Amino acid sequence: MKKLVLLALITVVGFTAQAQQAKISFKAETIDYGTIAKGSDGVRVFEFTNVGDGPLIISDVKSSCGCTVPKKPEGPIAPGAVGKIEVKYDTNRVGPIRKTVTVYSNADQPIKALKIKGEVLPDGQSVVN
Repeated sequence: MKKLVLLALITVVGFTAQAQQAKISFKAETIDYGTIAKGSDGVRVFEFTNVGDGPLIISDVKSSCGCTVPKKPEGPIAPGAVGKIEVKYDTNRVGPIRKTVTVYSNADQPIKALKIKGEVLPDGQSVVN
């Protein structure tokens, strides 16, 4: 009897948790900086929408190295609302950009990897070349 009650409780809790689930949909999962000059503005934004029916909470955003600094939204994102994750790359580092930004949330897919790419040219090289 105890097992039956426990199974019923777990089933009810499972359906309740599933009833209001946040779901994140990014406008783009990769940001291409293109070819940029050293010292250029390194700030870009990943825009997303909570397409689920529960509040979306971004608990953490981490980058694959210290040259990329992500900034997460502070509060919950309501269903249907748009949010932004700001990413700042250190454009004083010359060479190719290939970095990953990992988003941790309460969404149906709790870990999401986003990418940034591009190339920072050395001083004296033109972006137009």
